Amino acid sequence: MAKLIYSMLTSLDGYAEAAEGGLGTGAEDPQVHTFINDLFRPVGTYLYGRRMYETMVYWETAHTEPAQPPHILQYARDWQAAEKVVYSTTLQSVSSAKTRIERTFDPEAVRRLKAESAADLTVDGPNLAAQAIAAGLVDEYHLFITTSVVGGGKRFFPDGVRLDLDLVEQRAFDSGLIHAYYRTR
Repeated sequence: MAKLIYSMLTSLDGYAEAAEGGLGTGAEDPQVHTFINDLFRPVGTYLYGRRMYETMVYWETAHTEPAQPPHILQYARDWQAAEKVVYSTTLQSVSSAKTRIERTFDPEAVRRLKAESAADLTVDGPNLAAQAIAAGLVDEYHLFITTSVVGGGKRFFPDGVRLDLDLVEQRAFDSGLIHAYYRTR
């Protein structure tokens, strides 16, 4: 059975999306990006909300931009190879291959997808992840913590849900960004 992984960049005070923009620095560092590439290369399916998909669809054509560094080209290849499911009531069409739209997030359908998948899945974006967390679907959490406190926005973890997690691994990068990997007990 495949695992469902939730991973995002988060501010030091726990926000996956700041109320007023950026979350700080660190993720653009080639060392961090290469680590992320290696970590998520085995992922076979990405679960996105509309807004996160619209951000990530950049990777469908990133390889066509001139002078892209190797770590960017690698991530583009890996992203293009994976399946994508976009949960949206408003999106009419997709602009990437291997992508389908679902109108509602159905926890039972995701359970079946996990059971039937040979490769792991990710759930991306705090709103969609909140639904998966509330349904008890998330097996692993990968937080990429920046050096900034942003004071508000969308929280990485949803309110009203108790989670007991085991720290599996942590790593600090030269940029100051910290990767913290937790597994659901």
